[in-house]
Amino acid sequence: MQQHCESGHIQLDLQTNSTRFHVLVGLTGSVAALKAPLLVTQLLEIPGVDVRVVTTDHATHFYDINEVPVRVYTDKDEWEMWTKRSDPVLHIELRRWADLLVIAPLDANTLGKIGSGICDNLLTCVVRAWDTSRPLLFCPAMNTAMWQHPITSQQVATLKSFGYVEIPCIAKKLVCGDEGKGAMAEVSTIVDTVKQYVQKHSE
Repeated sequence: MQQHCESGHIQLDLQTNSTRFHVLVGLTGSVAALKAPLLVTQLLEIPGVDVRVVTTDHATHFYDINEVPVRVYTDKDEWEMWTKRSDPVLHIELRRWADLLVIAPLDANTLGKIGSGICDNLLTCVVRAWDTSRPLLFCPAMNTAMWQHPITSQQVATLKSFGYVEIPCIAKKLVCGDEGKGAMAEVSTIVDTVKQYVQKHSE
């Protein structure tokens, strides 16, 4: 879904349409990122919704970008787009475009980064610049042992103190073979939660 202009620069593809609700999906390096094509497809089925995706490099290990039916922005896009002072800054353009950000999955590493204010890739820069009057939903996903570490609950609480909304992880048999809490919420749960915000926006 990458788009280039004749000069070779990345095109934004972030047209503002006030009649559409713009959902930005963030993907991080959890095996649950393999559900990205399904999640995006189901979000696109919500009437009046446009979707774009921001991915971390590690997340792309778990899914094929070509199977995602919308534009996927990467760290490479951030750096290739800006060459001079008048050029757009991608993470700022994305936060302007989006009405809602949902990070699904949110891995332990990125959870820690966001909780500490670290912004060392495109996604975490979007989060750091996020307009907190707009909804930010996060869906933790990690191994049960990582979920049970004491720092995890502290970091989740920090994100919630910013006004971000947790879509809680669930207990199931994980890909690694362990059984317990830490799996990302079901795609249907995530989509239903986003629908609630779309409906509020249209009222």
